[in-house]
Amino acid sequence: MLTKDDYIAGQVLLIDKPLNWTSFQVVNKLRWEIRQAFKIKKIKVGHAGTLDPLASGLLVICTGKMTKQIDTFQGQVKEYTGTFVLGSTTPSYDLETEIDQNFPTEHITENLIHEATKQFIGDIEQYPPVFSALKKDGKRLYEFARAGEAVEIQSRTVNIQEFEITKINDLNIDFRVVCSKGTYIRSLANDFGKALNSGAHLSALRRTKIGDFDVKNGISIENFINELKDQSL
Repeated sequence: MLTKDDYIAGQVLLIDKPLNWTSFQVVNKLRWEIRQAFKIKKIKVGHAGTLDPLASGLLVICTGKMTKQIDTFQGQVKEYTGTFVLGSTTPSYDLETEIDQNFPTEHITENLIHEATKQFIGDIEQYPPVFSALKKDGKRLYEFARAGEAVEIQSRTVNIQEFEITKINDLNIDFRVVCSKGTYIRSLANDFGKALNSGAHLSALRRTKIGDFDVKNGISIENFINELKDQSL
C-alpha cells in the first residue's frame, strides 16, 4: 500500500488514458485526487509525453521527486498502434477537423501499401501538424490554425525504427510504429497518403509503450482513484 510519503518521495504511475481527455486534464485530476486522499496542500505531478485528446493509451505520470525523471522518460522510444484512412485528408491530419480533400485510391494495392512503409524507416524529415501544441512566437500552432492564420512550420528530423502494417480492411489500414521522441503519427499518416499518390488521415491512435513501460501494466483513471481511496483509509 502506497502512503502519502511514497507519493511525495516519488512514484511512476502508468495510466491508460481514455479518449477525449487531454494529458493536462489527467495530471490535474490525479494531483487533485492525491491531495484530497492524503490531505496534502501541495505535490508535484507531471506527465512524460503528451497524448492528443483523440488518442488513448500509455501516459507516464510522475509524482514528487520522480518528476525530475520526466525528461529522461520523454526521450525514450515509443510504440503506437492505430488506423489510417486512405483517400482523404483533414487539416489536422486526424478526426479533430472535417475532411477537406478526397483522392483516388483505385491504384492502391496491398503490395503498394506494404512497400510504402519502407521509405519511412530510419531518420526522416517530418513537418509537425499545424493543429499541434508546439509553440511559435509565443503562441501554440493550433491557435494560428483555428484563427485561420498562415504560419511557417520548420521540419524536424525524427527516427522510425519499425513501421508495420498489421491489417488492411478496404481503405482502413491498421499499423504499428516504433519511433523516437517528437514523432507525430498524424504527420506520418499525411505523408503516407502522399507516398501512395493519394491522401490519408489518422482515425485512431493508441500509445502502447514508452521505453520499458507498457500499457498492459497501466491502470484506468477510475481504478487508480479507487485504489487511492483504499490506500488513504
